[in-house]
Amino acid sequence: MTTDLPMVRTDTSNAFAHHTMSIRLPGIAREIAAINPDYTPAMKDALKRLADDMESDREMPRLDLPAPDYDDWHAAYDHYTRREGRTWQQTAWFFAETFCYRHVIQAVRWWETGRDPFLPKKMEEYAGQTPWDMLERASAVNGAPEERLALMLDFALWGNRIDLSYTAAAAHGAHVQDDDLLVDDRAAIAAYLLRQPGAVHIIADNAGTELLMDLALVGELLESQPQVFLHLKFHPTFVSDATADDVRWLIEHLRGRGDRLGNRLKAALDEGHLRLAPDLFWNSSRLLRELPPRLADLFAGARLLIFKGDANYRRLSGDALWPPATPFGVMTGYLPAPAAALRTLKSDTIAGLPPGMAERLDADDPLWRSNGRRGVAQAALP
Repeated sequence: MTTDLPMVRTDTSNAFAHHTMSIRLPGIAREIAAINPDYTPAMKDALKRLADDMESDREMPRLDLPAPDYDDWHAAYDHYTRREGRTWQQTAWFFAETFCYRHVIQAVRWWETGRDPFLPKKMEEYAGQTPWDMLERASAVNGAPEERLALMLDFALWGNRIDLSYTAAAAHGAHVQDDDLLVDDRAAIAAYLLRQPGAVHIIADNAGTELLMDLALVGELLESQPQVFLHLKFHPTFVSDATADDVRWLIEHLRGRGDRLGNRLKAALDEGHLRLAPDLFWNSSRLLRELPPRLADLFAGARLLIFKGDANYRRLSGDALWPPATPFGVMTGYLPAPAAALRTLKSDTIAGLPPGMAERLDADDPLWRSNGRRGVAQAALP
């Protein structure tokens, strides 16, 4: 695999990354203070300072102690500031964005309180109708096992549009046009999974609608696979990314609604058929090619790794701008198991497209890579 492709940067060389660091993330930091009115003045001041520093392109500060993940971030800080730049708008985007959210955790003292700064937004989504309308549609799926599984992969893919950190993508909602799916390997993924059982690992992205669709997919997978691992963020990040607390709450909420899926998932969790696997790696700035031994060993026996969403795709791709027609299997060839990606596009990195497709899309819609309308269901299977 080519590893010398440069990472996307936060300077003006990439318009979307630059907008994220100079506009979107400062707005998110201020919004956290607004939706948590009982935060202490010190917490609100820390969030305001973080927002101001990003807007003004000041130097990124190191984390404060105490912090159980300090050593890892200390090493990443030295690596990226030495190679890429020291200020928020003059460095590698993946590092800067993940580091920003880690500073949010510091500002709100999450290690001490355990209080999710994004919980009000997550609860607002569950209070709406979109998640439950999609669940009703997913629950009505029937047909042969291969057909049901392919449809559940579809629900899990388009659930990724509903991203509380990016309203441009969420605005597309659940309505999918015929040409929105750029690569469709769903049938191949379903057929592969049903040929022979084995552990399936889903690397989750957002809570809310997407997590609900992921759990519907888990329920379908458990019909044919002996075990499903759901990999989650260790602490809240990227506004709506799913944690183990989010999964446990949602399963209990489903049970409270009398939904059969909730009872099935609770039983699978109790019996060990469904495993929740939160890990600080998914909160870190590390790329998938830097997979730690604990996860490499776990993944080595997987039937399939399913990477959900845009940030996981960026981690998978090295957050680099690959030639779009590069085969997906070439980009992911370093992984210890077969891989699939279910993603709606919210950043510029992409591979595995048919030759010429990216150029046609560039002419038709200059924002196709980042506006959340298009999606891919890609796989590299044996």
